[in-house]
Amino acid sequence: MSWSDEVDEIRRQRRMAHAMGGEDSVAFHHGRGKLTIRERIDLLADDCSFQEIGELAGTPTWDGARLESLKPSNTIVGTCRVNDRKVAFSGGDFTIRGGAADAAVGNKSHFIEQYALDARIPYVRLLDATGGSVRTFEQIGRTYLPMGVGARLGIELMQNVPVVSAVMGSVAGLPAVQACLCHFNLMVRHTSQVFVAGPKVVEQATGQAISKEDLGDERIQVKNGVIMNLAEDEADAIGQIRRFLSYLPSSVQELPPRVSCDDDPQRREESLLSIIPRDRRSIYDPRKVLNAVLDQDSFFEIGPYYGRARVTGLARLGGMPCGVMANNPKFNGGSMDIAAGEKTIRLVELCETFHLPLIYFADEPGFSVGQAQERAGIVRAGARVVTTIHGSSMPYACIVMRQLYGVAGGLHHREQGFYRRYAWPSTHGGSMHIEGGTAIAYKREIEAAEDPEAKRQEIEDRLQAISSPFRNAHAFGIENMIDPRETRPLLVDFMEDAWRLLPESLKPIEGLSYRP
Repeated sequence: MSWSDEVDEIRRQRRMAHAMGGEDSVAFHHGRGKLTIRERIDLLADDCSFQEIGELAGTPTWDGARLESLKPSNTIVGTCRVNDRKVAFSGGDFTIRGGAADAAVGNKSHFIEQYALDARIPYVRLLDATGGSVRTFEQIGRTYLPMGVGARLGIELMQNVPVVSAVMGSVAGLPAVQACLCHFNLMVRHTSQVFVAGPKVVEQATGQAISKEDLGDERIQVKNGVIMNLAEDEADAIGQIRRFLSYLPSSVQELPPRVSCDDDPQRREESLLSIIPRDRRSIYDPRKVLNAVLDQDSFFEIGPYYGRARVTGLARLGGMPCGVMANNPKFNGGSMDIAAGEKTIRLVELCETFHLPLIYFADEPGFSVGQAQERAGIVRAGARVVTTIHGSSMPYACIVMRQLYGVAGGLHHREQGFYRRYAWPSTHGGSMHIEGGTAIAYKREIEAAEDPEAKRQEIEDRLQAISSPFRNAHAFGIENMIDPRETRPLLVDFMEDAWRLLPESLKPIEGLSYRP
């Protein structure tokens, strides 16, 4: 006697589950240029590594003792390997009731989140769901008061394992919040939208008729920083997820993965000698600096369309992962506005959580000034950046490429933890710019002069003459004046030192006692 009949039944029901919303619904989904959730999982998972959990969960129709049909749950959860490391994932199946919550079976998303926390593995959300529906009221025979939407578990996940959210379609309500409850998120050009509430709800509330694209596509949500990265298509989105996770440990109890490196750690790029213009008002491309210093093709940019005065991302030096940020003089002179400050905070917190050393290529003219910035609260935002950086303890190295001014310029320095600073000969700085500060500090002398403009220029020239970084180095105000071509070898050496110290930062897993 065997259980072959029952095993055959498992296979039959699996085929029902894999049919998702049916051929017509899948064809409609494909017709909109989108992949199904199972096709997305195939892209995410290493070969033969997908293990589904709750595969047979669904709404059955019985003909006596025989299952006639099975409408599967519109959420698929499980584990797979990504870059040969296990991750947990959940994905909304838009072919079944648009991924609406009232078509869910059980709380599979909550289950897999707890699984990821218990197993100490990264968690990936593939979001394609519309959230709640008023159909639920009729199904349960009542309305209800909103609960905590599982926020506590989501927060504990972020404190312990890497969390990624990918917006793969129209996402509203709770899934829209989950799109941001993560360390990295992205959306797909032309097929993804994110909003608190969809167009019909907006029209009912405000009287404004609006399309879902105008309400929350990439033109809105990537530019305002709600979504960090934009993918050209779904394959690109999955590729970015795989790449982001490659820099991070599986949990806060592990070190980031170090990989072999074919790029010479002693490489000295000749272009660095002339990349900073002698004219202080001229700009340059900071990404060329990063490409010349970091391991070749290792820089993964995060948030390229938001806070564009600062470039942020992940990279490797000598095969060792690190966070990277640089001022971008092409936008707002590289000065820190509120968006650039928020972007900086995100990167510092990511590095602090997952034991990534941080490398800063500094050319900071100071906090962005003007009435618009003051109205937006630049002082409060600046205080948050100061608190975040000076409260951090991950290994931190700064390459001063050009200017450092004011409180924002002071953020290149930190008084605690392992810290190193190197300055190029193009370095200059102070509490404020000579050009703007002269008129304030020497106001009476200038006004009393026979030729005020000539007097102002005379004083500025006098101050510029003593602004050489060598004078700073003589007073040990700059520890290391270097040839820019030495930058890569010195940073690889810094990373080797940092790598020995990283085990001290490993943390115990948190939140494992939580069970609802």
